[in-house]
Amino acid sequence: MPKDLFEKKSIATKKIEPLSVKMRPRNLNEFVGQEHILGEGKLLKRAIEADRITSLIFYGPPGCGKTALGYVISVATASSFENINATSSNVSEVRDVITRAKKRMELQGKKTILFIDEIHRFNKAQQDVLMPDVEKGNPVLIGTTTHNPFFAINSALLSRSQVFQFKPHKTEEIVAILEKAINDKERGLGNMKINMDKKALTFLAKASDGDARRALNALEVGALTTKPAKDKVIDFTMEVARESIQRKAIIYDKDEDAHYDTASAFIKSMRGSDPDAALYWLAKMLVAGEDPRFIARRIVICAAEDVGNADPQAIVLANAALQISEFVGLPEARIPLAQATVYIACAPKSNAAYMGITSAMEDAENERTKEVPDHLKDSSYRSAKKLGHGVGYKYAHNFEGHYVKQDYVYDKKKYYVPQPIGYEKKIKSWLEQLDNIGK
Repeated sequence: MPKDLFEKKSIATKKIEPLSVKMRPRNLNEFVGQEHILGEGKLLKRAIEADRITSLIFYGPPGCGKTALGYVISVATASSFENINATSSNVSEVRDVITRAKKRMELQGKKTILFIDEIHRFNKAQQDVLMPDVEKGNPVLIGTTTHNPFFAINSALLSRSQVFQFKPHKTEEIVAILEKAINDKERGLGNMKINMDKKALTFLAKASDGDARRALNALEVGALTTKPAKDKVIDFTMEVARESIQRKAIIYDKDEDAHYDTASAFIKSMRGSDPDAALYWLAKMLVAGEDPRFIARRIVICAAEDVGNADPQAIVLANAALQISEFVGLPEARIPLAQATVYIACAPKSNAAYMGITSAMEDAENERTKEVPDHLKDSSYRSAKKLGHGVGYKYAHNFEGHYVKQDYVYDKKKYYVPQPIGYEKKIKSWLEQLDNIGK
């Protein structure tokens, strides 16, 4: 039999459980947060209340209620409920669950709900084993994952499931969860006399970064390790709160969504000319331990793609930040990275060069390849003129203004369209002057 994380436990076992486990909601009324999927009238809430759920994937960061909702469903359903953890299970264990589900349906006419925690850890073979029976509706799958399911889970299994994205808890939701734990005499800390400083409570809620499990565990550590006063009252001060939660954890897996989402927000903030937002995302990446070279590369790309010739100095500064950050390393590298970030964010923007090369490459790949005009071909070797190579070429520096009209490509197409902003405004004006020469 697989170990059930939701099975009934002895009194002794319950005593040693962390507060975050003890305070799991027992029904939907006790569940806090995720109103976008569990609010009044929402599909998922209706399905749970009617005990008519289909296969589900819960996707979101740690401590946002994925496993807690699984527990609520296990209590509410009339179906049999089995639980396995993907980190410790194997194919034979999955097959055993499926076999039991089939027998249960044959003998009792009863469905089975299979809850798989961290389903992204299942390999392809394990996921494939599930598919035929999940498609038939027995067992009904509930999988939780902190990884993007559209990358971490087989598309065939995803197509048989509904995906619900969980969001980090809001600060006020964490506060409500903590207050309930402080006052609950049956499962929480209600039998302890805790004088909770409101600022300390808010600090725990904010520092937990939307992770209710982390906030509850910090509350428990602080309450149990703080020496009571003579009247047996525990003063839970800001100092106690800081010691309990220690350094704030940044949700930032370097090869997962948080990594790419934060980098995306960083680039888009620079592109959108918001230096404050760009600095925040830069700070988040640095605090989370991101490689400064990765950050510097993003800045260089943004300088070329989004600033371009509106401020040609941007790419020079970005490249300098890249070289300096590699030379000095952290923590000092944050300074040139910040300088370049602010410069890029505040610079005038033009993606004309980027759009130009994108369009030109599409033509080079998809259209008929254009032949180099004879007068532009290499004429440095003997007999080149016999082939007409270089014949008729006009050397620009021999003409007034160091410019002369001639064809540099057959069937010329406009790729670079300079914008009337920043330095590119001057480029636009200069090209217009050249266009007028000889007219």
